[in-house]
Amino acid sequence: MTDMVIMHGDHEIATVNRNGSCIIRDSARLPYDLFLEKTTDDIDIMIQNLNNFYHWCATRLINIDRAYIKEILNSIGASQLTTDRDRAEIAMSYHALSLIDLYWVRETGEDISFADINLYDHSLTNAFTDLSLRGKQMTVENRHLIANNLNTPGMFPKAWIRRGDTFYLLKDGNEEAVDRELIASRIAGCFDVPQVRYTEDCFEDTKVTRSEIFTSKKYSIATMEAFQIYSVNHEINWLEDVLKKDAHGFYTMNIIDYLVGNTDRHWGNWGWLIDNESGERIRLHDLMDFNQAFRSYDTTDGAMCQPLRTINQREAALDAISHIGFHPIGEFDDAWFAGHDEWRQMFHRRLEICSATAP
Repeated sequence: MTDMVIMHGDHEIATVNRNGSCIIRDSARLPYDLFLEKTTDDIDIMIQNLNNFYHWCATRLINIDRAYIKEILNSIGASQLTTDRDRAEIAMSYHALSLIDLYWVRETGEDISFADINLYDHSLTNAFTDLSLRGKQMTVENRHLIANNLNTPGMFPKAWIRRGDTFYLLKDGNEEAVDRELIASRIAGCFDVPQVRYTEDCFEDTKVTRSEIFTSKKYSIATMEAFQIYSVNHEINWLEDVLKKDAHGFYTMNIIDYLVGNTDRHWGNWGWLIDNESGERIRLHDLMDFNQAFRSYDTTDGAMCQPLRTINQREAALDAISHIGFHPIGEFDDAWFAGHDEWRQMFHRRLEICSATAP
C-alpha cells in the first residue's frame, strides 16, 4: 500500500502507511494537532495512528456546515461525505494544502515539490472565487489552486483572491454581518495589538469585507485548538504558556472582545504565529474574525469568555485591565455606528466600565 508523507515545505516530517505503521523523521515539526507513535506491530497503535492522520487531514477540509458546501464538493467531483477518512481523501486530492501553514501531503515516490504547488506562488482562479462566495457550479481542473477555499474555517461564505502579489480574504454572509466586522475592526484598531484590518469591498454588487493575508512562507499560524491537543500530549499548561509568551496579546484580546461583544472567539480563530524556519511560537497571531460582534450585547456582562470558559466577558476584561491597564491609542468615532445606535449605546456603557476600572 502507498505510504503518505507529511511534508513541511520540502522537509519530510513523517511517513504514514495505510496500515497505520509510521516513521517519524522530525517529531519536533509534527503539526500540533497530529499525534503519531512509531510502531511496526502494535495493532492498536497502528489504528490510532491512521485515525489521527485521517482526522488531521479532514481538519484541512471545509466544515460540513459551511455555506455552499454542496456546490463546492460537487464541483470537485466529491460526494456529500462526512467521515474523517472520506474527508481526508478529498483533502489529499489536492495534497492537503493550505494558506495557513506549510504542511502538505504527498505519496512516496511522487515527483512533486512544494515549489510546484504551494499556494503562495500559485494564484487561485477567479472562477473559484465565484463558487465560494455565491455557490455557482463549475468544474475545477487545477485542484491545488482551490485548496484554501476548502479549509478556511467558518460558516460564512468566503474566498481567497489574489490581487497583484497579495492574497485577500473576501467574506460575505449578509450586510449586517459585514457591518459587524467593519465596526468591530475599527474599534480594535484603537488598541496596540497585531490585528487583521477589515475594510469594505464589493463583489458582484454585494457588500463584503476584505482583509489581507498575514501568513507567508516565512510565518504560519497554529490554532489554539491544535495547541490544546499538543498541550495535553506534552503535559503543558496552555494558559501559563500563553501568558509567558504573550500576556499583552491575550489580555488585549479579552478587552476588545468585551467592548465589541464578540461571541465567536472560539479556539479555532485565535492561536500562535509560528516562525516556519525555527518552528518557534513567536506570539499570538494577529487578532481576527469579528463578524459575530455585538452579540449578547443587551447587558454589560456579555457572554461567556470562550478562551477562559469559566467567567463572562466583563470579568475577563476587568481581570485583563488589572494586569495591563486600559490604554487605547486611538479615538473612537460614533459615526462608525451609523444605523446601529443600540450598538453604540452599549459600547459606551462598556467603555465606561473599562475606563473606570483602569488603575
